[in-house]
Amino acid sequence: MNDQMNVKAQMNVRALRSSHRADLCAIESPYAWRRLLVALLLSTLGGVGMWSIIVALPALQAEFGVSRAQASLAYTATMVGFGVSGIALGRMSDRWGIMVPVLLGTGALAFGFVAAAWAGNVALFSLAQGGLIGVGSAATFAPLMADTSQWFDRRRGMAVGIFASGNYLSGALWPPILQYGIDHAGWRYTYLVVAAVSLFVMLPLAAYLRRRPPLASPLQRAAVQEMAPSPPVLGLSTNALQALLLIAGVACCVAMSMPQVHIVAYCGDLGYGAARGAQMLSLMLACGIVSRLSFGFISDRIGGLRTLLLSSSLQGFALLLFLPFDGLASLYLISALFGLFQGGIVPSYAIIIREYFPAHEAGARMSAVITATLFGMALGGWMSGAIFDLTGSYRSAFLNGIAWNALNLTIAGLLLRRATCAATRP
Repeated sequence: MNDQMNVKAQMNVRALRSSHRADLCAIESPYAWRRLLVALLLSTLGGVGMWSIIVALPALQAEFGVSRAQASLAYTATMVGFGVSGIALGRMSDRWGIMVPVLLGTGALAFGFVAAAWAGNVALFSLAQGGLIGVGSAATFAPLMADTSQWFDRRRGMAVGIFASGNYLSGALWPPILQYGIDHAGWRYTYLVVAAVSLFVMLPLAAYLRRRPPLASPLQRAAVQEMAPSPPVLGLSTNALQALLLIAGVACCVAMSMPQVHIVAYCGDLGYGAARGAQMLSLMLACGIVSRLSFGFISDRIGGLRTLLLSSSLQGFALLLFLPFDGLASLYLISALFGLFQGGIVPSYAIIIREYFPAHEAGARMSAVITATLFGMALGGWMSGAIFDLTGSYRSAFLNGIAWNALNLTIAGLLLRRATCAATRP
């Protein structure tokens, strides 16, 4: 009898300990906030793959003796690798948890920088950038954003906003470090140092993400699927809703790319010099951090669709301001406003996906929308340049961006109207 009582007591203790561990690792627990900090660090470090090629481009062109267009193919390859692999890595995180794609991404990032450092020509360098470095950076953005969103409920918008600011923090941190290394030791040695930092710093951080989010077990996911409405509450099939979000992602970032990609050249054309344009770009990125934190706070109170509509409306307003004002002081002010206004758009898609899709699909669906935004940035950057070549002015390019922004607003308004109608039905 005593033995049976001791066994039951031990089982109860183990159950209490298991329950206590579950509470410690529950949604919005202290562990969730520590995990958010780790995710932010990984995003900031992993973002080096997106900035390294931009900083190394002049040195690369000089060493390989190629044209600027040929050297720029490495950047294109990086963007393609980032976008395409993000979807596959998102699916992987949905199935096996986020630690697996982050570990693979860290390995790809480190090996990619080593391979790029030993590349003998621009083609091999571009292959390393797109096939490895772009993949590594992708693992620390959209899939990790999806995972972060699953650890928060009431403060999900703030958490996603904090994580998404890592992309801008990376842009503020890495370029001066990389430029210093290239100036004093050359781009090859700098790439090798980045490879070592990626491997020995990011791997321990990735290991911290081994726990699966709440509601991630097979039985719990099955229960969530049974309770999930089908079709979604917006009255659209999941594929139709996803398609609208993809189009919205392209549209918003075609508009967003006009100032971000061409502000330096625009200032040069106005006679202010490239240095002034670079300062305006830095100001945009700095204000973007504030924007993502602010809109994260806002989205917790008004939801993802209203946040998308608000941020997109403000972005369109800032784009309009570029048309009548082109003075130096005006451009600094408008650049700051643009950074403050546009930062809420991309994170709002993460909130929308978590509001209207099952949690176990978040990684793949969020990665697909992020890929659409990258395509929008690439398309918009090229399109603005092509319009400038045809017209000899950026005015038409700004008007083109405003038109694409209007498309994004139309989609956001349509979805919000459907959501409002669904909420008011008895």
